[in-house]
This record gives sequence, structure tokens and C-alpha cells, in this order.
Amino acid sequence: MKILLVEDDDFIGESIKDYFEMQGNKVDYFISPKEALSTIYPNHYDIFLFDVNMEGLSGFELYKELQKYSDTPVIFITAYSDIDHIEEAFNLGAADYIKKPFEFKELELRIKRLLFKDISYIKVGEHYKFDLKKLKLFYDNEEVELTPNEKYFLELLFQNIGQVVDSETIKDYIWEDKVVCDNTLRTQVKKLRSKLKENFIKNVRGTGYKIER
Repeated sequence: MKILLVEDDDFIGESIKDYFEMQGNKVDYFISPKEALSTIYPNHYDIFLFDVNMEGLSGFELYKELQKYSDTPVIFITAYSDIDHIEEAFNLGAADYIKKPFEFKELELRIKRLLFKDISYIKVGEHYKFDLKKLKLFYDNEEVELTPNEKYFLELLFQNIGQVVDSETIKDYIWEDKVVCDNTLRTQVKKLRSKLKENFIKNVRGTGYKIER
């Protein structure tokens, strides 16, 4: 994945760049929106990440300019929380909007959900495939009955296929603000595995779970 990041807070910008490059992505980072505008080729990116309140050119203004040449989706990053700024972002065609402060993992999940939305199926093994749009699992075209929590669990793992997703991230994704112990997650995974004819869910001891490519 190739990301264009424009953020005038150098600490935040470098931290985001380091996080995503550690995941194997390419990040072009600019502090100055005007420099980004005069330097980059907008069609070369999978996603734009733009701060809103920047000196010289706002993130909104930068995106307006780039829309003339590119249909690359944008996620706006901002400290603003009022509805007027949120409305303006979406009226411009923003794909998403995230408020500071935020966890980098949350931003990563938002990006992956956005970029995966046009992919219908991801296959694993010879028989299984998962529909990312409808959150349905199929075995040789026969649907496997899943609970809502099982669907969210598989959605998260398939969006991060080949990578370990830690247990805390999984619990936050499935149960949101509820306090859930590790045993509850293990029970959830055990019940899901009992429905599978091939166990493609791998437990990484002490860390979390993953699905191999």
C-alpha cells in the first residue's frame, strides 16, 4: 500500500509514517501541503491522509486541488470535533474522518476497511472463501452459518490476512467498549473452529490470531 501523508505536526507525522512503514507500506510524508501539491503524482497512491488545519493550505483545500487529477480516497485527520467540519469533509467526498488523538491501529483498520470494500472474496485454502462485503463464509459455495461476533472476527482477520492481530485489538473490534477477558475470546474462537472442516485460524501464543495466505 502506498500512502500520501500530509501533516504539519512533525511528531505525529513521523510517528504515523514509522508505524505504517513497519507494516511494509510505502509512506510519502510532507509537512507542507504546498510542497506536496507541487511534488507528488496523485494517481500513484492508494490512500491520502491529510491533516485539516495546516498553514498555507488546509487539508480540505489540498484535497480540492488533487481531486482535479485523482480519485484516490482521502481520510482527514483533525483535532476538530464540531459537526460543521465533519459535514464539510464528507461534502468534499472524504472517505473517512478521524479525530485526534487516535490509536494508529484504529487508523490502520479504517484504511484497510476502505481499501478492501471493492473486493468481494478472499480465498483461503482450497475450499474456503470469505465475502468481505456481506461478511459471509463459504465452503465450496455453501454458506457457513456464523454469529455476528464470528463475522466480525473473520472480517478483521481477513482484512489483515497473513499478519497477526493481537487479542486486545480483536476484543475491541468485536465487543467495542465492553470489558472482555481472554477466556471469552478463546471460547469464541473454539466455537468458530468447531464449524470449520479446515482450521485456517492460527493461534500465535501470547499474541493473538492470524489467517495464513
